[in-house]
Amino acid sequence: MNMDSTTFTQWRKSSYSGGDSGQCVEIAQVTALIGLRDSKNPDSGHLALDRATFATLIDHVKAGALDL
Repeated sequence: MNMDSTTFTQWRKSSYSGGDSGQCVEIAQVTALIGLRDSKNPDSGHLALDRATFATLIDHVKAGALDL
């Protein structure tokens, strides 16, 4: 789904971001979608996921199922 980043009015950095790892993300929410972007490069674009897909992504991350 392609949406302009201004559609997401309030981006917030993950509480797990920080430190020296350089791996930071921000999320934003609108009625039906969750936006996800790189906090160090917010103008490079973002993902827009529906709530179910975002929840599945988080479950996979927590389970260590992704090569991150």
